[in-house]
Amino acid sequence: MTPASPDSDPTQRTLGVVTATLLVVASMIGTGIFTTTGYLVRDVPSLPAILFAWVLGGIAALLGALAYAELSACMPRNGGEYHILSRLFHPAIGFTSAWVSLIVGFCAPIAATALAFAKYLETVIPDGYHQTASFLFGDTSPRDLEWVNSGIAIILVLVLTLIHLLHVAHGSRFQNLFTIFKVVLLSVLIIAGLSQGDLSRITDDKRPILEAILNPGFAFGLIFISYAYTGWNAAAYMAGEIREPRRNLPIALCLGTLIVTALFLGLNVVYLTAVPRADLAGVETVANTAIIGLFGAAAARWMTLLIVLGLVSMAGALIMTGSRVYETVGQDFRQLRWFALRRGRGGPHVALIVQAAVAVLMIVVGNLQVLMAYVGFTLSLFSALAVCGLFVLRRRHPQSADAFRMPGYPLTPLLFILFTLWIVGMVIYREPNVAIAGLGTLAAGGALYWVLDRSPSHNDAE
Repeated sequence: MTPASPDSDPTQRTLGVVTATLLVVASMIGTGIFTTTGYLVRDVPSLPAILFAWVLGGIAALLGALAYAELSACMPRNGGEYHILSRLFHPAIGFTSAWVSLIVGFCAPIAATALAFAKYLETVIPDGYHQTASFLFGDTSPRDLEWVNSGIAIILVLVLTLIHLLHVAHGSRFQNLFTIFKVVLLSVLIIAGLSQGDLSRITDDKRPILEAILNPGFAFGLIFISYAYTGWNAAAYMAGEIREPRRNLPIALCLGTLIVTALFLGLNVVYLTAVPRADLAGVETVANTAIIGLFGAAAARWMTLLIVLGLVSMAGALIMTGSRVYETVGQDFRQLRWFALRRGRGGPHVALIVQAAVAVLMIVVGNLQVLMAYVGFTLSLFSALAVCGLFVLRRRHPQSADAFRMPGYPLTPLLFILFTLWIVGMVIYREPNVAIAGLGTLAAGGALYWVLDRSPSHNDAE
């Protein structure tokens, strides 16, 4: 095995460093940053310790991005963990990661993001929702409004999928526009919030920081924070379509992660200085609570609109990146080759359609909480495995990563692996049913690979 040439399939390399960076940003900024802090305020007694937890999460995300930068720059092909794990370990491990991506890595978050979009949109235009429910069902009961929510969520998934079906460039331009708008608005919110907030709420918090860090609530809170930072590896899924991947992939992964880390820290300072901690403890709509405290109820509607736009960007990023994983699987398994079909300049149309269909099914069923509970558990396992692949890559091909090397090797990848495994261990300890569900998903993926591998038409992963 030799790493893929960075110039392999150059006709598909249509995405520049700006699009790749914004893809990382869009994938990371989602519902997590607008909800997680309320859980930490409830469980962690020190406000400075809460900020420290977000710093730790950002450091872990940056370490992961640095490792993926070296791996993806050396093997610049679409697929993310699927491609990395297939080449460095075994196709069975890579296939299982792709299976997990289909079930919980992309389709479930796409559905959840679309549903969150619909629910937040309802708070912006409640009259429109009630009129729609009354027109369709003759009533405005909570159940009827839920059906309207589901319909809006489905429309969002279908529209975004259609955009990416038509033209890769059109999809990336749409993605860039929404992401830039989101970053600008969040930056304005941070600047305005810092000018209005009461910093003494943090500086006057004299509760022992070390005691708070050693508190079990701090440890469990890092699990939620790791979920909020999910998406730092987004550009790796599009590695086969990024121009000059040896140069642009490391820039996109690292710069995108740094931008989001700075935004997350700024937003959390705004949250913690906006209102007394008692008003935030356990609150899921922490962003709205903070904005009401700073600027009043009228401004909360504009904040909600910002969240709505952010969710559109996140859903688009998930749709764009997820389909490339299934496309790469289709290139490696002839039985699934229809996943790799493309038409014209659009994205992999079968992969996009199947992904949309599964996401729509999840929206209709509506039982997303169980799926979302183990997303972090299963994806953390494969992220840790992929970073372990860095040691394999350096041993087998010490000359292959000359364009970019992870600084601090081998300590830095080891720190990421230990942090990620610690998160996995906390899930097993605190939520054993989630761990069992995650391991069951892995077993199902392994069984499917075994069936495909026994087929004479199986084409080994390159």
